[in-house]
Amino acid sequence: MAVTTDMLIETFPTQLSPAPVWRPRTRWQRARIALAPLLRRPGFLLALAVVAFALLSALVPGLLSHADPYATAPAAKLVAPSAAHWFGTDELGRDLYSRVVHGSRLSVTAALLAVGIALVGGLGLGILAGFAGGRLDTLLMRLIDVMLALPGLLLALAIVTAIGFGTVPVAIAVGVGIVPGFARTTRAEVLRIKTLPYVEAARLGGASWTRTLLRHVLPNAWGPVAVLATLDFGAAILATAGLSFLGFGAAPPAAEWGTLIANGRSFLMTAPWVPLLPGLFLVAVVFSVNHIARTLEESPR
Repeated sequence: MAVTTDMLIETFPTQLSPAPVWRPRTRWQRARIALAPLLRRPGFLLALAVVAFALLSALVPGLLSHADPYATAPAAKLVAPSAAHWFGTDELGRDLYSRVVHGSRLSVTAALLAVGIALVGGLGLGILAGFAGGRLDTLLMRLIDVMLALPGLLLALAIVTAIGFGTVPVAIAVGVGIVPGFARTTRAEVLRIKTLPYVEAARLGGASWTRTLLRHVLPNAWGPVAVLATLDFGAAILATAGLSFLGFGAAPPAAEWGTLIANGRSFLMTAPWVPLLPGLFLVAVVFSVNHIARTLEESPR
């Protein structure tokens, strides 16, 4: 009688059975596997370092700069970049690098607040429209269409003019301006996931709509919304800096990236480092955030 593989496995199960395949069990293990290819990309690591520097300077600016950003020194005004002053000094002799670092707190805080407002508002509108459907969905989507028809900066200008100047009003205005993108993305994901078999199985098993939403819909719809939040964080930094450049941000002598660029534009020909170096730092942060968002969007899930 011929000996088959099944007979050998039954006779010697421990020697011939296939070795068990390791699979990640915890969320942390799955995250490590997903991030491993990204951490081998030099561009992604560089962008991550720039964003980490901006966030660290917003949290603990004194750790990255020991000079007083508000101390004036008329004798050292408009000094070119050097070892003593990495970004040079402005028209009042203030250390420009220190002002850029300390300006991260207002600029990054305003952008985070704007994205938080857009995330909460957009998630609420998108979930309500996607789950309710019918006339409520139509009404909410027409409202979103009206907001999308207006340029975001123009809408933010109208809002900040109505509620007043300052960092918080600027953040509110920018946040309201980017709500429509979050609302449409969330609605599309809710409509897609709501019809999947496991959601229908949960409903047939007796789960309420609230439990289905929290346990099945939101966790699976969060990916595109998180990528959009990362991408809009860069747009929010740019928008808040633009409004500060126009004079709607914090009052002087507070340091904001947009305000630093606006104050230095008068010295573009005589001391070009005053507006250019804060502007280049802003551009580097925005490009880095966008690169991280695009990389996460293109990476396989």
